[in-house]
Amino acid sequence: MSTSVIEPGTRLAGRYRLEERISDSGGSSLWKAIDEILARAVAVRTFDPEFPRIAEAVTSARSASRLTDPRLTQVFDADDSGESAYIVSEWVAGETLEGMLAKAPLEPGRAATLLYEASEAISAAHAAGLSHLCLTPRDLVWTTGGTVKILGIATDAVLRDRESDDSAAEDVRGLGRMLYAALTAHWPGDEDGSALPAAPASDGLPHAPRQVQAGISHAIDAIVCRCLGIGTGEPLASPADLAKALRGVPRTPLPLFAGLGNAPPAAPRQTQPRRPATPPPAATRPHRQPAPEPAAASHVPPPRAQHHAAPPPPPGTSTRTTPAHSHGGPKRPANRALIGVAAAALTVIVGLGAWALTRIGGDDKPEGGGATDNSQTSAPPKSTVAKLTPQRPLAAELPMGGHTDGAISKNLPSVVDGKPSGNWETQSYADADFGRYSKGLGVLLDMGKPVKVANVKIYSPVSGGVLQVRVGNSQSPTDLKRVGEQTPNGGEVAVPANPQATGRYVLVWFTQLPSGPFKGRLGEIAVYGSAG
Repeated sequence: MSTSVIEPGTRLAGRYRLEERISDSGGSSLWKAIDEILARAVAVRTFDPEFPRIAEAVTSARSASRLTDPRLTQVFDADDSGESAYIVSEWVAGETLEGMLAKAPLEPGRAATLLYEASEAISAAHAAGLSHLCLTPRDLVWTTGGTVKILGIATDAVLRDRESDDSAAEDVRGLGRMLYAALTAHWPGDEDGSALPAAPASDGLPHAPRQVQAGISHAIDAIVCRCLGIGTGEPLASPADLAKALRGVPRTPLPLFAGLGNAPPAAPRQTQPRRPATPPPAATRPHRQPAPEPAAASHVPPPRAQHHAAPPPPPGTSTRTTPAHSHGGPKRPANRALIGVAAAALTVIVGLGAWALTRIGGDDKPEGGGATDNSQTSAPPKSTVAKLTPQRPLAAELPMGGHTDGAISKNLPSVVDGKPSGNWETQSYADADFGRYSKGLGVLLDMGKPVKVANVKIYSPVSGGVLQVRVGNSQSPTDLKRVGEQTPNGGEVAVPANPQATGRYVLVWFTQLPSGPFKGRLGEIAVYGSAG
C-alpha cells in the first residue's frame, strides 16, 4: 500500500504515465493514462493508503481480466505488490446510456437491442463466476466505434462494498432498471444511481413503463415488469433469461454512432424537472453537462464516456461559431472591393516570393526535375478501405448431435454477386435455436489471403434473429474472432470491426433464427477493408 503522493506525470510499473485525474471518490482515483510501451491510452485506478479493500479489488480485477466477451471492459493489468497498487483497464470512449437519455427516451426497438447486448455480456460474466451488482445507466456505453461496453464488472462491487446472496437476480434487476430508463428516460432505482428524473411510483414500486411513456409494446413492458417485480408475472431469474426474453420482441439495429434517442423537441421538455444535481438540457445543446459520479464509480465518468471531448457549450447557446472579426451589420460595397483588390495583390506577391524561393537551391529538386506541389502536403490521406472480393463462399455450420443442414450449401454464389436478391437460406426449424440441432448456420467467405476487415454489410430479407460476424485464419467457426452482430431488419445492416480484424476467412452466420418461420436467409454480403 502506497503512502507516496500520486499526481499527474507519475509512472506506475515503469510504463503507465498518469495524465489526468478523472474522478476521486470512495477511496480510489480514476486516471487517464498512457501505456508508454504500447503507446495507447488506458484507464488506471489508484487507491488511497487507507482504502480497506485494495487486495480484494486487485483480485477481482485479475478475475475480470480472464473474460473474453468484447462487450465487457477489458482489464490489462492489476498489481498490489509494489509501492502503489493499481488496476489498468481499457480506455472506453463513447456515450453512456444516461447521456443518451438526456434528451429523450430511446425508440423501444433500440432500447431492446441495447439491453439485449448488455444482458448477453452480463450473462457471459456470470458463466465465468463473476457479477456486477451495481448496474446503472452510467455503466452501459455505446462506444464511438459502434459497440456496447459494460463497465466495472466484478471490480465495482468491491469498490462500492456491494454483496448479494443472489447475484443473478440482482443483476437482472439492474438490467431491468436500465431497460426501464432506456424506454422512459426515468430512473426506477436509488437516487444516487442516476441523475435522470425519478420514475413515478406507488407503494414502493415504479409504475409500469407503458404508464410513463407512450408507444411501448405490451411485450417489452411485461419484460421490464418481470425484472422489477411489478405485477404478477413470473420473475426473470438470470441475465441469460432476460436475453432470451428480449430475443422475442422486435429489435432495431443500432446505428454506428452514439446518440440513439429520439429527436429532441423544438423546445425544452416540460415533463418532470431534473434533480438539482443536473440542470435541464436545452433543445439546441448537442451534449449534456456531466452528472456527479457516485462513490467509486467505474472508469468512465457519467454521462460522457469520451473524456477527451471538449466541454459542452452553456445551456441555450448555439453551437455555431462566428468569426471574431464579424460584428454584424452590412459592409459597404466599396470596402469589399478594396479588400478584394488588396487580397488579390497580396496573393500575387506571395506567389512570386514562393516561386523565387523555389529557384534558390535548385539542386535540391527531386530527380527528373519535377516541381514539388507543396499544396498537396496538407490534403488528408485517402482512405484505404475498399470493397474486397472473396475468392469463394463456403457453407458454415456448428452442428449438434451429428445433424447437418442440407440447404446451406445451395445458392452460395448468390450472396457475393453484388446483388441483394441472393437466395441463400437454411432449412426451417422448430424454434429460433435451430431445434437444438445446431449452434449456428451461415456463409464462410474465403478471401484468398489475410485481409484487414473494417466492416461487413449484410443484406437479409428477414427480420429478427441474430446475425454474427467472425474473422480469422481458420475455417472452424469456434476458432474465429467474434467481431460483432446485428439483428436483421429486412434490409441492409452493417457490422463494424473496431479495431479492424485480420484474417483470411470472414464468417457471417445466424446464431439465432428469425421467428415465424424459423429460417435464415441471406441476399448479399459485402466485406470492406484492405489487404492484410
